[in-house]
Amino acid sequence: MQLFNLWAWICFFQLQCALAFPGIPSVKRATKFPDLYEASIAELQAGLDAGTFTSVDLVKAYFARQNEVNLQGPELRAILEQNPSALEEAAFLDAERKAHGKRSILHGIPVLLKDNIATTASEGMNTTAGSFAFLNSIVPGDAGVVKRLRKAGAIILGKANLSEFAHFRGNQASGWSGRGGQSTNPYFPKGDPCGSSSGSGIASAIGLAAVTLGTETDGSITCPTSNNNNVGIKPTVGLTSRAGVVPISQNQDTVGPIVRSVADAAAVLSIIAGPDPNDNFTLAQPKVVPDFTKALNKNALKGKRIGVPRKVFLNDSITGNDPSIGVEFEKAIATIKALGATVIDPADLPSAEEFVISNNETIVLDVDFKIQLNAWFASLRFNPSGVESLAQLIAFNDANPTLEEPKGFEDNSILIESQATTGRNSTYFQALADDHVLGGSGGIDAALKAHNLDALILPAPGFTTAPAAVVGYPIVTVPLGFFPDNVTIGSAGPETFYPAPGIPFGLSFLGTAFSEFELISFAFAYEQKTQTRLARKAFAAAIPKTQLSDIVGK
Repeated sequence: MQLFNLWAWICFFQLQCALAFPGIPSVKRATKFPDLYEASIAELQAGLDAGTFTSVDLVKAYFARQNEVNLQGPELRAILEQNPSALEEAAFLDAERKAHGKRSILHGIPVLLKDNIATTASEGMNTTAGSFAFLNSIVPGDAGVVKRLRKAGAIILGKANLSEFAHFRGNQASGWSGRGGQSTNPYFPKGDPCGSSSGSGIASAIGLAAVTLGTETDGSITCPTSNNNNVGIKPTVGLTSRAGVVPISQNQDTVGPIVRSVADAAAVLSIIAGPDPNDNFTLAQPKVVPDFTKALNKNALKGKRIGVPRKVFLNDSITGNDPSIGVEFEKAIATIKALGATVIDPADLPSAEEFVISNNETIVLDVDFKIQLNAWFASLRFNPSGVESLAQLIAFNDANPTLEEPKGFEDNSILIESQATTGRNSTYFQALADDHVLGGSGGIDAALKAHNLDALILPAPGFTTAPAAVVGYPIVTVPLGFFPDNVTIGSAGPETFYPAPGIPFGLSFLGTAFSEFELISFAFAYEQKTQTRLARKAFAAAIPKTQLSDIVGK
């Protein structure tokens, strides 16, 4: 009662002061802004809807955060370009929200794109796959996924650095491109960010964007998701459009989100998934694209059967994985059991040992790349470099060593190997057919069927992505753990290290074609139980300081 009387007296006193001295501001509760290091789409939408901040404020804040750590401080080199039209787009979407409400959960949300995903030239950004051979070239228009993002009201924030040509150039370190230089991991100075969606993974990890998109042919979403403590979805080939994406292979390329939570990944996938007449593979997907946010069920693992394909994939002498990864993976198995699942261990892929020796994937990718990259060159409205083919690209690199072949990054061996191919011949089609057996009917599908499984689980590092890659199946990856402080530091390239203390690694859920809804539900249940992402932050210099409180009203 005494406390109540005291509070009443304080309130009365404040009211009397306000009446007697109207020039003195009244006491206000400080505005609470979401921490941009971790902010979710839902938190940002709540603030935008409430008018606490605007999309213009968000763009300014993310640009400032990028500027702090990209080319100064730790020099993470995650960002290639900031969209010069982003503030104008944000202002338009702010006005639209005020007048008509929001279009979708991504309305006014800034999205960073990997630099192999095309955006219309009129916006003022390049699409180069990290190569100077494409600088200032003019693409026909927006990529299919970008069209979907714009329709949903998203803001294209800029372009992220990547392994040049999505790591299909030569024996190069992950995360390096001629245009962007060597991008690095925010969890260990000069750590390997993995690739090829390196900049997307780095940017998501420390809040340089609300959402990022990557692409995967084999590991290029999964690995940077794993190395940077993110959540990533590598969708089934054909669930998201590849139209307007600098290609490697129509048989394996796919586009998906790299974000900080399963909820955000589900929201983004719900927007970017769907058919596109410019990508025939998308016309074979199920007629109705699910609302993947409805998969967010904490109890999703209860009563499910989850398999562990140990043969090859959990053999450190084959994968090269540090034993600390296996230690954390065994803990994850225990967690999944505790969440109500039956774990079948082992649930091996019959084709596992063949993956170690098979050259089928290389045959398919080499042939596809030459055909599809030459088609990309032909599609350009203008290319000031004059490069019009893969053969000319190789010559361009050799003629411009300062730009494209600095010391330690000279290799073009994959480009040369691809150029030597002679088209989609019988060898190619046999390799493609064999891949579908190795990854599908003799691989993932065989294990699922033999043990009546709902999904498979593996640590993300190693050969985990290969079976799903060659058959085009989905992978959902969440944080699993971090390398211990006493791990032996290894070299990953001329300028990068892996493993190294504190660098994260992920847990991957794998399934058959178009099983994203189920995989998302399992990943969400595991994520909500463990909250591994929150267990460790990036090293101090890699954490941007700018927050919305530094922008709003300034």
